[in-house]
This record gives sequence, C-alpha cells and structure tokens, in this order.
Amino acid sequence: MDLVRHLRYFTVVAEELHFGNAAIRLGMAQPPLSQRIKRLEEELGVRLFDRSARQVRLTEAGRLLLGEAREIVARVDRLHEVVRHGQAAVLKVGVPPDLAAAVLAALVEGFRESNPEVRLAPAEIWTADQVGALAEGVIDVGVVRHPVTAPGLHFGRTLVQAQGVLLAAGDPLAGSGELHLADLAGRELLMPPREGEPGAHAELLAECRRHGYVPAQVHQGAGLGLVMAGAAVAFGPKADVAGLAWRPLLGSPIAYRVSTAWRAATAAVTDFSAVAVRILKERAGMTDEDATPVRRVSRRPGMLA
Repeated sequence: MDLVRHLRYFTVVAEELHFGNAAIRLGMAQPPLSQRIKRLEEELGVRLFDRSARQVRLTEAGRLLLGEAREIVARVDRLHEVVRHGQAAVLKVGVPPDLAAAVLAALVEGFRESNPEVRLAPAEIWTADQVGALAEGVIDVGVVRHPVTAPGLHFGRTLVQAQGVLLAAGDPLAGSGELHLADLAGRELLMPPREGEPGAHAELLAECRRHGYVPAQVHQGAGLGLVMAGAAVAFGPKADVAGLAWRPLLGSPIAYRVSTAWRAATAAVTDFSAVAVRILKERAGMTDEDATPVRRVSRRPGMLA
C-alpha cells in the first residue's frame, strides 16, 4: 500500500467531512476513495471516520492521526522539492492523448526557447485524469478540455478549436464540400473516452443530436484505425493523413474548448500557459473563445430540437 498517498486521501476527507466533495477535490470517483480509506483503516487497525446517512465525523483516532498525516504529507512534498531543487528543474505537463504530435513538439520547443533552464516533461493524460494528477501533484499544469468542474483549479485563457469530420478516403462523403451533421446519419462515431473527457463527451453528443445526427454506435479511443477502415467517422481539426479525408462542418457546430489548468501558479507554469496559448493558436488553429464567430445553421426538416 502507498501509505503517503492514502494519508493524502485521508487528510482531504477529514477536511471536507464529505466523501463526495473530497472525491471531486481529488478528481476521482467516490467508491475508490471510500475503498482506499477503508484500506487505510485496515492497515492501521482503527476506525478513522464515523459514517452515517447524514454526516461524516472524525473518530478520536482520526483526530489524532490528522495532525500527523498532514505533517507526513508535507514532509514528503518538501522532500520532492529538495530533490528537484538539486537537479535540473522539471515542469510536469499533462496533454490530451489525441493532441497532434507536431503540436506537442511545438509546445516543447516553444517552452524550451523561453525557459531553457526548465525541462518540460509531457504526459498524455485525458482531462478527468489530469484533474486527479493535478490534485496529487503528479503534474504541475495541464491542457484540458472544458467543461471542467474541480475546486481549487485555476484556468488560463480559453481557446476554441472547431472540428470537422474525418472519414475514410473512400467514403462517398469524402468528395463533398461542407457537410451538415445530419449527413452523417447512420454512421458510427469514434470519440475520446467518456471517462477521460466526460464534459466534452456529453456536450458533443448533445450537439450532434441537436443537429440531427444520432450515431448508430459510439466507439471510444484515440486511434483512427476504425475511421481508416470506413467503420466509423470522427471529429477533428483539419488534417492531412494518408487514407483519410477531412471535410468542414456547415456552421462549425462541433468545437472543443481548451485551456491550461493548474493548482499552484509558479513562474514556469505561467510561462507554459502563455506559450501554450500561442502554440495552440499558431499550430492547432485555435482561436480565442470571445473572438469565435457564431454561425447560425437552420435545421433540416425533421431534425431534433
């Protein structure tokens, strides 16, 4: 058992006295949090919380442990800082696994130019997991998709990335111009995993339904093999990929809202956030949220309201 991590979970629950709120703060589901507290109780041989339908209270053993747990967690955090201080500075960054390799490379290079003394260490993590990683200090800053709900998070400038349709090169629609979402009727859809991008996943499907496209089946993942095989379509920014065709959507109804996110603002975090805005606008075609034009598209007869 990772005792320090379990003590970190314990301190958050003790501060919130509510497993649901503590789970949100930690960026994880409530059942695993409850299981880890139970495991800690079994390891220590004491009950740490009195649980009832109405409230959660610390037991006497829990109150005695809380001060010690905070000190242990703080000491471990300080130890990590001391070790990092003695080596080259590292900024740990979370990025979406489906971020284009060229964009990620530009992020690394752009940050290196402005912060040559800090090494960027990117990790491919979906938004929901980034929230937990930020809470636990596993990463320092992330590039997340909205909507995101997590107490204690701070966000950088919100950018918008309009999405077109990725199809197999041999798809009959590949030769069309602008497509309407309703043109995709009957096709299966490949999307990022719902567990990793719950907010964006729900918003995207709702927008599809609003414009008359209800996917025959939703697949989840980051690879485009299904699309290349003609078994599904996907949404994405303009791309030139062998075996695929990209077509814009009439009115740009599908878009991702993206920003950086962090808990503790350091000079490196602030610099990375500024670099990310510049690179995502230059290399990923993103625009400022307030500057994105809204194009109204009339629904076709029979489309869902």
